[in-house]
Order: sequence, then C-alpha cells, then structure tokens
Amino acid sequence: MSVKNEYEAVIGLEVHAQLLTKTKAYSSDENIYGATPNTKTSVISLGHPGTLPRANRKVIECAVKLGLAVGAKIRERNEYARKNYFYADLPKGYQITQDTTPICNGGSIEIKNDNGDTKQINITRIHMEEDAGKSIHDLDPFNTLVDLNRAGVPLLEIVSEPDIRSANEAYNYISEIRKLVRYLEICDGNMEEGSLRCDANISVRKKGAETFGTKVEVKNMNSTRNVKRAIEFEISRQIELLEIREEIKHETRSFNAANNSTISMRHKEQANDYRYFPEPDLQPVLVTEDYIEKVKQTLPALPKALFLKFTKEFGLSEYDANILVDEKEIALYFDNLCKLTTNYKAAANFVNGSVKSYLNESATAINDFNICPERLAELIALIDDGKISNSVATAKIFPTMLDNELSAEDIATKNNWIQECDSSALEDFVDTAIAKYPEKVLEYKDGKKGLIGLFMGEVMKLSKGKADPKICNQLLRKKLDN
Repeated sequence: MSVKNEYEAVIGLEVHAQLLTKTKAYSSDENIYGATPNTKTSVISLGHPGTLPRANRKVIECAVKLGLAVGAKIRERNEYARKNYFYADLPKGYQITQDTTPICNGGSIEIKNDNGDTKQINITRIHMEEDAGKSIHDLDPFNTLVDLNRAGVPLLEIVSEPDIRSANEAYNYISEIRKLVRYLEICDGNMEEGSLRCDANISVRKKGAETFGTKVEVKNMNSTRNVKRAIEFEISRQIELLEIREEIKHETRSFNAANNSTISMRHKEQANDYRYFPEPDLQPVLVTEDYIEKVKQTLPALPKALFLKFTKEFGLSEYDANILVDEKEIALYFDNLCKLTTNYKAAANFVNGSVKSYLNESATAINDFNICPERLAELIALIDDGKISNSVATAKIFPTMLDNELSAEDIATKNNWIQECDSSALEDFVDTAIAKYPEKVLEYKDGKKGLIGLFMGEVMKLSKGKADPKICNQLLRKKLDN
C-alpha cells in the first residue's frame, strides 16, 4: 500500500467572484475589464483624503442572490470593516470588506466525491468586499507595473468549511460555484481574466486523526485545472515532509503552472494579522425580509433544479443531464425544446450532439443560433412519425436548416428525403436484395446472423436511402428466417 493512502487531505477554499456591476463597489468608477490601464479610477477608488465611499446596491443584491441559491442565512444588519495591509496595488492601504458580520452564513454546495457519490460542501460565510489593483510583472524586465483599474471592483468571497478531501473534490466544487454564479448572472466565471479566483487552504493528517495538520495557503491559480494540480502537488509535498519528520511551515505559497509546483511566498506568524476595525465612512446596511423576498422572486431556474427535472421528469441519464446544465443558455434552450416534444432522449441527443458541435465549430452562442426550439422539435417529430431516418435528419436535414428558414418537412420534401414506408414497395427492395446474394442467404440460415447488415445495405442502396430501416429490418428477418 502506498504511503499516500495512509493520509487524508483537509482542504478549504476561498473563492473570490468579481461581480458584473456597471460601477465599482464604493464609487461610480466604471467596472469594465480590459480598459487602458489606470483609466477607470477616481479620487475615491484611489483613497484620496476627504473622499467618502458609498455602497453599491447591486453588490448587495448579488450577495443576497448567491446566499439564497446556496441556502445560506442572510444577515439583516450588515456592517463594513477595514482590512489593513500594505501592497503596491492597494492604493488606500486597506480594503473595505466585512469582518464579523458577513452578509451570508451557512449554506452548502453539492458536488460528486471521488466515488461518484453526492457530497455537501458546507459554506462558512459569504461576504462583500472590494478588489485590489493588479501588479504586472511580465511587461517590463526591470520594474513591476501597477494597473489600478481593478481597485474597488466588487467581490463576493465564498469561504468553505474544510470539508474537501481531495484535489478532484476541489475541482468539482469550483466548477459548481462557477456554474452557479453564471446562472445567477452575477459573475462571468472567467478564471483566465481573474473574475473568479481561488485560494486553497491545505493540510494533511493521518487517516483517523481528529486534529488538523499545519495549514498552507496556495494562491495564484487561474483555472479549475490549476487548482486541482496545485492541490495534488501540495498534498504530495506535505506527506513527503511528514514522512521524513520535517516541519510543515504555516505559510503562503504560489503555484507555478510551468513546472507544476508550489513555491513559498511568505511565512505567516499569526493566523490573522490584518488589524480589522469598523469602517467609519460607511453606515451599516439593513437587508430586510421584504427585500430578500423580492430578490428571491427574480432568481432563475438553477442547475440543481434543472438537473433533477431532466433526470426525474424527462428520464435522462445523469451524464446527459450534467452536460445540458453545464451552460445556462443551453439548459434553457433544451427545456424550451422539451415543451414541444416528448421524445426527450432524441432532444438531448440533438442538443448535446449536433447543436453543440455546430456552436463550438462556428464560435456561435446559443442565443444567436438560428434553429429555434420550434424548428428542431419539427425535425424530431419527422423522425418519430417515421418520415425520415435519424441519419438523414442529422447528416442532411439539420445542416440544411442552418442555412435557411425552411421547416424540416419542407426541406425533406424538396430534396426527396421522405422515407419510403409503403410495405409493398419495401418488399420489392427486400426480395431484390435477397435474390442478389443466394449464397449469403444459406450462410445466414447456417447461423451467420450478422449478414443482416449486408442485406440492409443493399436495400438502402436500392431505395436510395429512402427505405424505413425499422420496417426493412423486420421484413428481411421474416423472409430470411422463413
């Protein structure tokens, strides 16, 4: 047995979601990604003396939405705090955040563990805060550049309980949060652009132990894959240190994606050295039950609810349902499609197959897709009615529908793709196919049942692909078996 199997990881994640508001958290500066450096700032976001911040109502709404979505308790009286530390891209020398009164406490995110079983990852808190600026290290060989456009951009920090036990569980947790904030339309979830960032607190201990090991914080992970890789490396590193009886230092480390390792950034002498104190320039915000109820009425259908609908009501497999709910717009397109057809499996196959393939290849969003649910439902109905085969629908009619507004039936009729379902006509094709291969008929009767494919191929050739495969298969077997 591997030494690694004697240990278990204890992981808690701090996820920062950058909010899709028009302005910053405490000023009227534009909140926009990719602007010319240092052009989206003001005396307020730069912390000039005598300036006063003002809370952004949209930030509070976003926090309430997320709290409702994860089943958290939402605080009525919300106070702000100053988190003091020095960094080059923190112009005020402190962040406005929440300390002892986070807007949300509790709640959970449901994931799949390493065995594929459902597991709840509990949430400690969700609080509102502002982002720092951005230090840029790769544009000048001698100097670090600072862009303060991001300073003051609103964030929600989601802090989990240390319930995660593997890198794969952490990956699944981040993926679920990313999906959730996108459904709620409060964050675009783009980790590469920094709008969703993650810090991981990792320790290891012997299996069965009750006390936690020494915690190490890993920062600078800009993708779900890198979160997984960083945690995997850190678990192995800590186990190796324990095995040679070396001390694990309580420190902050950075992940180097180039060589798949973590490196020490700074040691932490105390668990909390930020010197929090109440923010004197912002009054507490009251979040009433009436306000929470109003926000609740605006919530969209969420991934978990749609997943249950697709699996329980529509009878889809968990695999199909998971693919469908991965993107909100795709899930809603499918849900609308299922209001127009009861062949849910065929609908799922089309959306997960032909539709998504086209969207990916053409870099088209589903909202710009020119085959609306009504037209796709008509195509599925043609298959259900036996007027066309599934192969003709996917290989011929669907691609043709992409280039015009004709209905599926008009396209099939115009191109002479309607299936031949008349039994007498099909029987002629079957008899001709059987007569062509008398020696194969004898082999079939001797037990080579796989030869049915040869005869089917001949029937389809004779009918120019228009014969109904199901009826022809039945006719062939009946005649060959007799």
